[in-house]
Amino acid sequence: MCDLMITDAAVLFPDGSVRFGQTIEIADGRIKDVRPALEWEKGGAAQKEAESGQEQDGAAQKEAGSAQERAGERISGRGKLVMPGLADCHMHTGQQLLKGRVLDALPMIWTRIMLPFESTLTDKKMELSASIAALEMIKSGTTAFVDAGSYHMEAAAEVYVRSGLRGLISASTMDEEGLPESIAQDADEALAQTDRLYDGYHGKGNLKVAYSLRSLMSCSDGLVRKVSGRAKERGAKLQAHMNEYAGEVNHSLTRRQMRPFEYLDAAGVLDADFIAAHCLLLSEREKELLAARGVSVCHCPFSNCGKGAPDTPSLQARGICVGLGTDGAAHAGLSLWNEMKIFRSVMNVEYGSRLNEPAVMPAGDILRMATENGYRLMGEDGGCIAPGKQADLITIDLMQPHLYPTGNVVHTLLECVTAADVCDSVVNGRVLMRDRKVLTLDEERILGQAAEYMEREGRCRERGEETS
Repeated sequence: MCDLMITDAAVLFPDGSVRFGQTIEIADGRIKDVRPALEWEKGGAAQKEAESGQEQDGAAQKEAGSAQERAGERISGRGKLVMPGLADCHMHTGQQLLKGRVLDALPMIWTRIMLPFESTLTDKKMELSASIAALEMIKSGTTAFVDAGSYHMEAAAEVYVRSGLRGLISASTMDEEGLPESIAQDADEALAQTDRLYDGYHGKGNLKVAYSLRSLMSCSDGLVRKVSGRAKERGAKLQAHMNEYAGEVNHSLTRRQMRPFEYLDAAGVLDADFIAAHCLLLSEREKELLAARGVSVCHCPFSNCGKGAPDTPSLQARGICVGLGTDGAAHAGLSLWNEMKIFRSVMNVEYGSRLNEPAVMPAGDILRMATENGYRLMGEDGGCIAPGKQADLITIDLMQPHLYPTGNVVHTLLECVTAADVCDSVVNGRVLMRDRKVLTLDEERILGQAAEYMEREGRCRERGEETS
């Protein structure tokens, strides 16, 4: 039996080709088969003929039975493209309620805005934040995400379990002095925070839990050793913000006489389970270490381009897995379609124009970064449409004037598709959204709560009070 069937659709295959008139069967959370829709129609015709009482030989009866057996929940793919769901490899659930408050607010938005806000988070705020984030991801075509870590993450985890999204989540981990009292922790307390999250939610629903180092500037050597050791002990992923600012690199050189990745390698931290976000300021030696240790990297184009452009062509040439992330709604929302467009532009300005090579970062490469590479970075077996792979996929409504007709579907995906063009979302074989209606969360109720929060926040600002 198949649990879900998508019929008569265009399909984006792993080699970048697009074939029309395809049927996809999904069973037990995985893609069972992808084949031309005519084969399904042939079986359906045989079944119809049998029901009308006409004579059939044994082969036709067998084919009819097979067609009936395959029938399950269906999505019509007519006029749609089926493609892998997008993987946001670096986002911040805890900053979802900061939308619109950091643009043009540089410098030092971390210490002036983000950190003070995160210190005021409560279970209630985090539940709302995660609910809005989950809605935005589902409606924009993101099926998997990596949360870089915040506080009250158990409240977020409960929402994400209900949403059906595939997630790798963390708790914020740092022990520097001078943090607000509500989030001040020593190394043992910071580690215990993630231990509790791991024990409660690793493997629950479609969630896994990673350990994290919020920033090397905010973590003592003792905390780095303890967190890394626990992650290796449990076979868990370990993620950190890395080489995002010049001050971060200079801090490491001053304190440890080594660049950040050199320090982590000397401490035995780096391995194939390490996820490094940003990575804008890498030395040649650090690039070699990333490749040698199998470290994965995530760029966040909109957030990053205010600080610098990553040397992605060099990382790709070394075989390093590079994914894309949004860096959370505080920066530019959670649409990876926006990030892909921005990334293509940044790569052309930084490298393409200088080399007179406009295709320095081809569309197919960028789409793989947002899909297949993202799943690989998370340690998941998905990110492409092929039998045996995790059934995490989305459909795009192609029959729109800004998308159709097209001479190259892959190019049009990168250039023209927006979050609003996503029709259906499936994760682990479960339909999360059908024809733009989210099925796993109450969108109307959540947006009502968001409106109440926004109104309450506005009143508090007028009175100069903190929001509740």
